[in-house]
Amino acid sequence: MPVDLIVVLLIALVIVLIVRGPKTLPKWGETLGKGVKEARAEASKAQAEIQARAGGDTTTTATTATTATTPPATGDGDHPADRPA
Repeated sequence: MPVDLIVVLLIALVIVLIVRGPKTLPKWGETLGKGVKEARAEASKAQAEIQARAGGDTTTTATTATTATTPPATGDGDHPADRPA
Protein backbone atom coordinates (compact mmCIF):
# COMPACT_ATOMS: atom_id res chain seq x y z
CA MET A 1 0.00 0.00 0.00
CA PRO A 2 2.73 2.59 0.80
CA VAL A 3 4.36 1.83 -2.55
CA ASP A 4 1.13 2.80 -4.32
CA LEU A 5 1.06 6.08 -2.41
CA ILE A 6 4.65 6.86 -3.37
CA VAL A 7 3.92 6.14 -7.04
CA VAL A 8 0.87 8.41 -6.99
CA LEU A 9 2.86 11.21 -5.33
CA LEU A 10 5.65 10.89 -7.89
CA ILE A 11 3.15 11.04 -10.76
CA ALA A 12 1.54 14.11 -9.21
CA LEU A 13 4.98 15.73 -8.84
CA VAL A 14 5.77 15.09 -12.51
CA ILE A 15 2.43 16.60 -13.57
CA VAL A 16 3.07 19.67 -11.40
CA LEU A 17 6.55 20.03 -12.93
CA ILE A 18 5.10 19.92 -16.42
CA VAL A 19 2.25 22.35 -15.70
CA ARG A 20 3.94 24.88 -13.40
CA GLY A 21 7.57 24.53 -14.37
CA PRO A 22 10.60 23.78 -12.22
CA LYS A 23 11.10 27.40 -11.14
CA THR A 24 8.05 27.44 -8.86
CA LEU A 25 8.86 24.24 -6.98
CA PRO A 26 11.38 25.77 -4.53
CA LYS A 27 8.83 28.40 -3.51
CA TRP A 28 6.17 25.71 -3.01
CA GLY A 29 8.62 23.68 -0.93
CA GLU A 30 9.45 26.70 1.20
CA THR A 31 5.76 27.44 1.77
CA LEU A 32 5.07 23.82 2.64
CA GLY A 33 8.02 23.77 5.04
CA LYS A 34 6.80 26.91 6.81
CA GLY A 35 3.33 25.42 7.12
CA VAL A 36 4.67 22.20 8.62
CA LYS A 37 6.85 24.18 11.03
CA GLU A 38 3.89 26.28 12.18
CA ALA A 39 1.69 23.20 12.56
CA ARG A 40 4.32 21.48 14.72
CA ALA A 41 4.69 24.60 16.89
CA GLU A 42 0.92 24.82 17.40
CA ALA A 43 0.72 21.10 18.19
CA SER A 44 3.47 21.50 20.79
CA LYS A 45 1.65 24.45 22.36
CA ALA A 46 -1.61 22.50 22.49
CA GLN A 47 0.11 19.47 24.00
CA ALA A 48 1.80 21.62 26.66
CA GLU A 49 -1.53 23.26 27.50
CA ILE A 50 -3.26 19.89 27.83
CA GLN A 51 -0.48 18.60 30.07
CA ALA A 52 -0.65 21.76 32.19
CA ARG A 53 -4.40 21.36 32.62
CA ALA A 54 -4.04 17.67 33.43
CA GLY A 55 -1.40 18.46 36.02
CA GLY A 56 -3.89 20.65 37.90
CA ASP A 57 -6.49 19.57 40.44
CA THR A 58 -8.31 16.74 38.66
CA THR A 59 -10.24 15.50 41.72
CA THR A 60 -12.67 18.43 41.73
CA THR A 61 -13.40 17.92 38.05
CA ALA A 62 -14.13 14.23 38.57
CA THR A 63 -16.26 14.93 41.65
CA THR A 64 -18.16 17.67 39.86
CA ALA A 65 -18.81 15.44 36.87
CA THR A 66 -20.06 12.61 39.09
CA THR A 67 -22.26 14.92 41.12
CA ALA A 68 -23.66 16.57 38.02
CA THR A 69 -24.72 13.27 36.44
CA THR A 70 -26.45 11.93 39.57
CA PRO A 71 -30.14 12.93 39.50
CA PRO A 72 -31.38 14.65 42.63
CA ALA A 73 -33.73 12.76 44.92
CA THR A 74 -37.17 14.33 44.97
CA GLY A 75 -38.42 12.71 48.15
CA ASP A 76 -41.83 11.89 46.69
CA GLY A 77 -41.16 8.16 46.34
CA ASP A 78 -41.26 8.15 42.52
CA HIS A 79 -37.48 8.04 42.17
CA PRO A 80 -35.74 4.63 42.67
CA ALA A 81 -33.38 6.22 45.18
CA ASP A 82 -36.40 7.27 47.31
CA ARG A 83 -37.88 3.77 47.51
CA PRO A 84 -37.04 1.55 50.46
CA ALA A 85 -34.68 -1.31 49.70
